[in-house]
Amino acid sequence: MKTLLILGAGTAGTMIARKMVSKLDSHDWKVILVDKDEKHYYQPGFLFLPFGKYTEGQVVKPKRQFIPGNVEFIISDIEVIEPSASRVKLVKDNRVISYDYLIIATGVDIHPEETEGLKGAGWHKNIFDFYTYEGASALRPFFEKWQGGRLVMNVVENPIKCPVAPLEFLFLADDYFTKRGIRNKVEMIYATPLTGAFTKPKSAEALGGLLASKNIIMETEFNTGEVDPVNNVLKSFDEREIPYDVLITIPTNKGSDLIARSGMGDNLNLVPTDKFTLQAKDWPNIWVMGDATNIPASKAGAVVHFQLEYVVENMLAHMAGREMHAKFDGHASCYIESGFNKAFLIDFSYDVEPLPGKYPIPGIGPFSLLKESTINHWGKLFFRYMYWYMMMKGIDVPLPSAFSMAGKER
Repeated sequence: MKTLLILGAGTAGTMIARKMVSKLDSHDWKVILVDKDEKHYYQPGFLFLPFGKYTEGQVVKPKRQFIPGNVEFIISDIEVIEPSASRVKLVKDNRVISYDYLIIATGVDIHPEETEGLKGAGWHKNIFDFYTYEGASALRPFFEKWQGGRLVMNVVENPIKCPVAPLEFLFLADDYFTKRGIRNKVEMIYATPLTGAFTKPKSAEALGGLLASKNIIMETEFNTGEVDPVNNVLKSFDEREIPYDVLITIPTNKGSDLIARSGMGDNLNLVPTDKFTLQAKDWPNIWVMGDATNIPASKAGAVVHFQLEYVVENMLAHMAGREMHAKFDGHASCYIESGFNKAFLIDFSYDVEPLPGKYPIPGIGPFSLLKESTINHWGKLFFRYMYWYMMMKGIDVPLPSAFSMAGKER
């Protein structure tokens, strides 16, 4: 009996477990899925928690609810991966699992301790993250009582999960404070290490223009050095200082400490991965999915959906001794909430930046690319339904995995 072992039961791990267990002969293969946590989080929903738009039940569900009965699911911390021996040591019962193939889907986490002063006296008092359930939840009562001042949004360094989420937060905050009648008492600043609002020129221009129209000030090429939580000052390495009343931080994002302990990652604990095949560069029987990879693609749930068929096709080919032909093109789609029941949609790849147009049906849409619309907003909200009741249930989402220029305008 051969073993396919999957580490991480988040979006990527759950989806690939469902797909692979349906493809492999149960007489020859067993599929084992390991995770340290019982709770499954719909991470895009964290964006809405500070503004009272979602409840806990809409963003948190039991992981076991989505894992097929023919997959062995183990809740345990993992001590180490030993790729040269093709085995993994668990903390629970000191169990050792030998594998024939391994899929790493251990994600990334925030590391505020990497920045001096960030996780100090102000943490979750007037310094908040919203990339965790705890941070986003703590923001809601704070905002309900806050009467205004200077709000600073800061990305410490890239890459981060969902690179447009900081912008979405600012747009939703503009909406929220306007409806509360205190927008004129709130100054908002976006301090980013990028040269603009986004990494791609056309998107940066569109989103930067929207920031300006909402009177949100950009502080570009701001490389965060430290935070002074006593005097409420954000400082950069080039000695710029930004005072704040409330600091919304996206701390350094790093892969799992497990990857570091196992000697498998780069300086951010991301696993070196072939960006086309999604096979680990150093170990031919290991594949890497989602946020755990170091590939130059967006770290977002939709990207995992697009990666899925390439990983499945390539793993099955490799298992059968065939050449791997499936090439992931870096396809990413992302709704960007812009406030007041509107949103943008961007669709791009490794080689093509977000362009205007219609998606997914050329000339019809119904979604507009690189343009605000109400239907894009409803698409963003509907994605939560698709996530829980289609993607996590193993029902194929009717969107092509490969990037297409159809409907795009150069």
